[in-house]
Amino acid sequence: MKETGMEYFDARRKPHNVGKVIAALVLTTLCIFVLKQSPGFGGSSVFSRHEPGVTHVLVTGGAGYIGSHASLRLLKDNYRVTIVDNLSRGNMGAVKVLQELFPQPGRLQFIYADLGDQKTVNKIFAENAFDAVMHFAAVAYVGESTLEPLRYYHNITSNTLLILEAMVSHGVKTLIYSSTCATYGEPEKMPIVETTRQLPINPYGKAKKMAEDIILDFTKGRKDMAVMILRYFNVIGSDPEGRLGEAPRPELREHGRISGACFDAALGIIPGLKVKGTDYPTTDGTCIRDYIDVTDLVDAHVKALNKAEPNKVGIYNVGTGRGRSVKEFVDACKKATGVNIKIEYLSRRPGDYAEVYSDPTKINTELNWTAQYTDLKESLSVAWRWQKSHPRGYGSN
Repeated sequence: MKETGMEYFDARRKPHNVGKVIAALVLTTLCIFVLKQSPGFGGSSVFSRHEPGVTHVLVTGGAGYIGSHASLRLLKDNYRVTIVDNLSRGNMGAVKVLQELFPQPGRLQFIYADLGDQKTVNKIFAENAFDAVMHFAAVAYVGESTLEPLRYYHNITSNTLLILEAMVSHGVKTLIYSSTCATYGEPEKMPIVETTRQLPINPYGKAKKMAEDIILDFTKGRKDMAVMILRYFNVIGSDPEGRLGEAPRPELREHGRISGACFDAALGIIPGLKVKGTDYPTTDGTCIRDYIDVTDLVDAHVKALNKAEPNKVGIYNVGTGRGRSVKEFVDACKKATGVNIKIEYLSRRPGDYAEVYSDPTKINTELNWTAQYTDLKESLSVAWRWQKSHPRGYGSN
């Protein structure tokens, strides 16, 4: 007989061969069943389906300073995390640190995407089963916002609208929104409470206020939404265990936080620290701010997530309740770094305000949250250790 390349079963073979064939068929069927139940079969993954006992959080801007610290805390608390970031302000190095700390399947995924692209945002929501959204992604420099206002309105206000639309389309009902004390502007009375009138004086604060208004209008007609809005003050510090820190892009340093400028001056990256504004109506003429440690801030976000309830919008100030002047801050930075930083005093920065600090009574009472890291010098010392070991940011690690 001519060979055909095919093998036929011969009924005259010994009966034990039949048993082997049946066993092989059973085993093959079982393997196919197991494969179908496993992550990744047919292009799906654990991120694309809801699981009992697992909360899947979308962290927008999760490669950034605050977002990466929030992602770290969520992962430590056994949440499933998807980070979406376009890396315009974030650092892939921070994501890599998190990936190394939590390499287990189904814990963390990173998606490189621009939240200003409606089709992309919708695709991300369609392909992932999110239980909640922590929306950090935003450009966030007061001075820069006065120079590029349209960019801020697009990036903050418009992108938040796209996130909300995607949440509605895909049944995601919990939102923790990262807002700012800049929405208050320059109130006549201190400290600031949540009912203080919001009169922002720069595009950054105005864009955030608009986003808040959209969220509040949206939730009025939806009893199934659980929303928390956190208005936080000036963020400092870094992960106490030294795994993450703040690493702004070099071209953005002039717009960045005062802590970054202090560290750059201490490292010799810049010749000294420029203090903008010495004629404010304050005790020493410099601005007064409420400095909140990033570890405390992240804790407030997690507590807000755990307390979020349908048909309720919680609005909270996240601060220490104590104002510190820029001069006080600079003195603490000198002590933390051990460097006698050169100070240059300049005119005011556009869009800045004289005095802002919070009354945290509401968040203390309702979320059982209190700032723990309130020693300015200690918070700066922790951040300084990371900066010294990462003089080029994540690129040097």
